[in-house]
Amino acid sequence: MRVLVFFDLPVVTSEQRREYTKFRKFLLKNGFLMLQESVYCKIALNGTGVKSIVDSIHKNSPPEGLVQLLSVTEKQYSKMDLIVGEVKSEVLDSDERLVIL
Repeated sequence: MRVLVFFDLPVVTSEQRREYTKFRKFLLKNGFLMLQESVYCKIALNGTGVKSIVDSIHKNSPPEGLVQLLSVTEKQYSKMDLIVGEVKSEVLDSDERLVIL
């Protein structure tokens, strides 16, 4: 199984930024991998492992903001579609430089 964590935390004040950093570091230290900005994932062996992970996140979540948890099976997770757009570079290659001149 996998546990996905989605969060949207305020970062207006310095205290809020500290709480955001503390929560993010907690996730990384506990084996979560970043899928996207504010989306993290961790593998759990079974339902008991999921419950332990969820309890731990409840205890360490910041007082403000939104934290959402989703548990999915490996089969469900493997059906995720990945759509990757074209990578655009700000560096011009030699052909593009000739056109600009």
